[in-house]
Amino acid sequence: MSSTIAPEPALQGDRHYGAKVVAVEPGGAEQIPLAERHGRPLQLLWTWTSPNMEFATIYVGALGIIFGLSFWQTFSAVVLGTLLGAISHAVLSSWGPDTGLCQMVLSRRAFGRIGNILPAGINTLVAGVGWFAVNSVSGALALSALTGLNGYVSLVIVVALMLALAFFGHNLIQVFERFAAPVLTLIFVVGGIVIFTEADIGGSGSGAFPGAWWVLLGATFGYSAGWNPYGADYTRYLPPGSGRKAGIFAGIGLFVSCVLLESFGAAAFTALGPGFDGNPTDGYTSVLPGWLGNLTLLGIALGAIAANALNMYSSSISFAAMGITLRTPSLRAIIAVVMSIAGFVVAAIGLNHIENYEEFLLVIAYWVGPWLGVVFADRILRRYRPGETVYTDRKYRNWAGPIAMLVGAVASIWLFSAQVFYTGPIAAANPSIGDLTFVVGFVIAFALYAALVKPLADPITYAPSTDSTTKAA
Repeated sequence: MSSTIAPEPALQGDRHYGAKVVAVEPGGAEQIPLAERHGRPLQLLWTWTSPNMEFATIYVGALGIIFGLSFWQTFSAVVLGTLLGAISHAVLSSWGPDTGLCQMVLSRRAFGRIGNILPAGINTLVAGVGWFAVNSVSGALALSALTGLNGYVSLVIVVALMLALAFFGHNLIQVFERFAAPVLTLIFVVGGIVIFTEADIGGSGSGAFPGAWWVLLGATFGYSAGWNPYGADYTRYLPPGSGRKAGIFAGIGLFVSCVLLESFGAAAFTALGPGFDGNPTDGYTSVLPGWLGNLTLLGIALGAIAANALNMYSSSISFAAMGITLRTPSLRAIIAVVMSIAGFVVAAIGLNHIENYEEFLLVIAYWVGPWLGVVFADRILRRYRPGETVYTDRKYRNWAGPIAMLVGAVASIWLFSAQVFYTGPIAAANPSIGDLTFVVGFVIAFALYAALVKPLADPITYAPSTDSTTKAA
């Protein structure tokens, strides 16, 4: 006699979407039926290569030189910070195929149905407004510099293309990323080779080590880990059993693309010299021959579109994951339109204030660190088993998650933040430690969740089993 988990009703349906490309993806954040599963784990390689082939990635690497670090000090922080973010991204991405669920619905396990409004709501705003605005500005400025169009006209063009991809949904985005990846990689790698011939990678920096190194480590981790809350969003359509391979390809795509472009950004700013304080995009392309500079501007615009298609798609899914329901078969698509308008307004306001890039990139890990601490602690302490019903149970509560995340975020920011607009008491008294907010936030949230999960979390329930008797032939 053997016992198996009864298939969930949601997995047995068919929304008639499947592998269709030019079709609006129906629904919101619900479980993907088995009949609609398709694709290969390999596709995650280009899914996570294309969106990082853009100027925000370049600028993260340039921050090290701006902070006074040498190229090799910058490179070490880039590799380590990106590696940490890529590993966590690989793990989270691997959870999608077996569950058919997006990342913020999976987060309900550690936060409960109501408590999950905290991370899902933050991710909705950070992805759909914050990241969307940052990348829209970089894409618009690149298109404007390339074509001579007015900056606001360029912004309208790139946002319209980003919205079109996000509106149609998962399948069109995957196809776009697949074809964009080789084009963007070729453009930026050729440009990077030329930049390294002009760079001064042997310089010693201005003595900002180790404080600035820790700040940059937080920025590089924050940039790569900023994708973590999206991980399973792009693997939930894959067949069950493919999670491990999907995670590996997702992690590799994220790591290689970020390390390459951040290294190119650092190298370019060594060539520009410490006195450069102009437009970062103009500075980067000025190191290149005219024709290659123009091609790179095109790549920056295309890369911004690739990145924001994912940002807006995951923002809309995160909104749906908060449990807000509307009587429409196109909930996700409608949310994508609304969030794109909000992101466009913020981008238009900040179009001529590109210096705000730095502040955003340095603090993005502040909420991701505590969220990761909670999610990983939950997965370690309460091992996953197929058939869990907590993701769809409206009565499920787990107050350990939101409490641990809030305390971890508030305490770490208050004590360890080291930014222009605020410096915590510990960071101020020990400037050589840099900004450890993301590390401390992760550790506090992890430890506090471990202490609170037993008294504050409802038990995990499972779908009923079906018994079958097997006789020997």
